[in-house]
Amino acid sequence: MVLIGLCGKPNCGKSTLFSAITMANAEIADYPFTTIDPNKGIAYIKVNCPCTEFNITCNPQNSKCVDGYRFVPINIIDVAGLVPDAHKGKGLGNKFLTDLAQADCLIQVIDASGRTNLEGKYSKSDPKNEILFLELELIYWIKSILERNWNKIKGKKIDSVSEVLQGLKINELEVEHTARELNLNLERIDWNEKDIFEFSKLIKEKSKPILIAANKTDLNETDENIKKLKIEFPNKLIIPVCGVAELALKKANEKGIIHYLPGNKEFIILQKNLDKEQEEGLLKLKQIIQKNGTGIQELMNITVLNFLNMIVVYPVEDENKLTNNKDQILPDAILLKKGTTALDLAFAIHSDFGKHFIRAINVRTKKIVGKEYILKHNDIIKIIVKT
Repeated sequence: MVLIGLCGKPNCGKSTLFSAITMANAEIADYPFTTIDPNKGIAYIKVNCPCTEFNITCNPQNSKCVDGYRFVPINIIDVAGLVPDAHKGKGLGNKFLTDLAQADCLIQVIDASGRTNLEGKYSKSDPKNEILFLELELIYWIKSILERNWNKIKGKKIDSVSEVLQGLKINELEVEHTARELNLNLERIDWNEKDIFEFSKLIKEKSKPILIAANKTDLNETDENIKKLKIEFPNKLIIPVCGVAELALKKANEKGIIHYLPGNKEFIILQKNLDKEQEEGLLKLKQIIQKNGTGIQELMNITVLNFLNMIVVYPVEDENKLTNNKDQILPDAILLKKGTTALDLAFAIHSDFGKHFIRAINVRTKKIVGKEYILKHNDIIKIIVKT
C-alpha cells in the first residue's frame, strides 16, 4: 500500500491535519514535539465508484463507498516537527528523518499564516522559509548518510551508492540515472564534496518529492501568503488546506449533527435544536468550506493520483454481474501506478494469477485484452487464468 509521510516544523497544525485526514487520536497541542513517536494511520482518496454508472449496489471489501464515491485507503505516517539542523540530530531530528525514509512521497505542512517561526514559537515569519529549510534538511540528511559510509563507496562502482541508500527506499535505477544526469563517474567513484551535494539534491527530488499543504486558511494572513508562495515556488504543488475545519466537520458528522462528505463544499445539518455555540460554529465552518473547501480531500487525491501518478482499478471474476467468487459486487479497488499492465494487475491480485495468466477482459467494452494492455483509471477488469 502507498505510504505518505506527513512532515513539517513544530506548531504548523500538522497533528491536527493528521487527525483530520485519518480521524486518529493524534496528540494535539501548541508546543514543539507534540509528536515524539510517529503516528500511523489510514487516509483515503475519493473517486467515483462504478456502482452509480451501472446502477447497482456494491459490496466494498478493501475500501468503502459513500453516496456513490469510493474511498480507497492509503497509509500515512506523521512524524514530530522538524527544526533547523535536524540532520545533525537537533530536536531528535535524525530519528524523525529516519521515520520518513520509507515514504513514497512527503507532504510538508506549513503554517501559511506566518504566525510561527521555524522552531514553532509564536513570532511573525515568512512561510517560504519553512519550504526552504526542509529542502535543505533532506539534502544534507542524504549527504550525511553518504559521507558516513564513504569508505564503502570511494573507488567502487555506482551500485555501492545504491546499497548505502537502499534504506531510504531509493532504488538502483534512480541512483544510476541521477549520477548520469550529473555526469559523475559510475565505474570508480571519486566524487568531491560539491558532487556529493549535487547528487544528494537531485536524488532527493527524484526519490522524495514534496507536496506543500499550506495550512491554516481560516486565518486572515493566509490567502496573501499563499499567492506569494505560488509565485516564488512555481514548480511546487501548493494546496491550501484547513485542518482544524476538516477535523471539526468530521467530528460533527460522526456525532450525527451534520452530514458531510469529505471534499464537498457544503454539508447538511441533521440535528435540530442546536445551541447558540453550535450554530455559530457551524456558520463559521460553512463560510470556510463555501469559500474554498477545507482542501484536505483534494490534498490526498492530488498526492496519490497526480503526484504519485496512480490509478484505481476494479478486478472482478464475473464480467456480467461485476462480482467475485462470493457474489460480492465490485469488492476491491486496487491502487496501481499509471502504465501498469493487465499482467501486472494479475500479479497484484495473486502471484498464481500472474503465472497462469491467459488474457483479460475489459468489462466496459467487453473486449479481450492481452497481458500488455495498459490499464486506465477506473477500469473494471476480469483476469482469465489457466485452470
